[in-house]
Amino acid sequence: MGKPAEIIKELFRDATTASIEMFKVMIPVIIGVKVLQELGLIKYMAWPLKPLMSLVGLPAEMGLVWATAMVNTTYAGLIVFLSLIQDNPLTTAQATVLGILILVCHALPMESSIARKSGARFFFQCIVRIVGAFILGWLLNLFYTTTGTLQEPATILLQPNPQSIADPSLLAWALDQGKNLLSIFGVILTLLITMRILYAIKVIDLMNKILRPVLKLIGIGPKASAITVIGLTMGLSYGGGLIINEARTGTIGKEDIFYSLTLMGLCHSLIEDTLLMLLIGSNFNGIFWSRLIFAIVAMAGIVQIVRRLPKRFQNTYLWVDK
Repeated sequence: MGKPAEIIKELFRDATTASIEMFKVMIPVIIGVKVLQELGLIKYMAWPLKPLMSLVGLPAEMGLVWATAMVNTTYAGLIVFLSLIQDNPLTTAQATVLGILILVCHALPMESSIARKSGARFFFQCIVRIVGAFILGWLLNLFYTTTGTLQEPATILLQPNPQSIADPSLLAWALDQGKNLLSIFGVILTLLITMRILYAIKVIDLMNKILRPVLKLIGIGPKASAITVIGLTMGLSYGGGLIINEARTGTIGKEDIFYSLTLMGLCHSLIEDTLLMLLIGSNFNGIFWSRLIFAIVAMAGIVQIVRRLPKRFQNTYLWVDK
């Protein structure tokens, strides 16, 4: 078997494995949302989220999308998004704000657990991501509404099947959800292929060279910066996994581990997750540059504040003193 055939086989195998794991979470979510829709409970579930969502310029129903992504995964949030978007159309500005909320704050139980295994406090990592997502979403909404930019209808590449909307039967709904899940598999496969290509043409290496001096400037040490760059570009699971190994060996100090994980929490998977949010109509500049700049500026401030806190506070609320 030739090398190209082996690569294709490996990509399909990885995409299938990742999709199956995602579907185990997503299918119960799909059924739950459908039950809520059939019972007319969506508006009541969304009602408590209305004041919060209104501050970032989004319909209350989009709070369910964010909440799902926050507790489960980004892909689970996309499934809920597809279930609700027909009744809640968004502008490009709104899609960008929603994209930011999801990108900064998703999969909290899983990703914050990675941080906890490395020695960072679970609660703080959750809080900083929730607050960071909301502040950046609020800032973007304020900018877009003040300047009147991106107010056109969002170009959403993932769309529900129009036939299933016309046909309200459960069979049509089930077939449509099957097509959505197949689309998610296609998205995952496409992202895996894209990442392979970006590696081959050295785009990842270029991002690493650009980001390392910036991390040094804001106070993240050289041993942690290399791993942090991996997290920023590839994802928290990759960077966090490496941090866990380094934490066990004791080669990186607990402060650097904390700074690295906090930055990765605010901004990770710059390539894969950004491409994913483009599918719901988000603006690239809004979800890429604003997220990266906000995370770096916020992290620079956090580093300066943390260094001035009492050791007892640091060990109690920020990281574990091993």
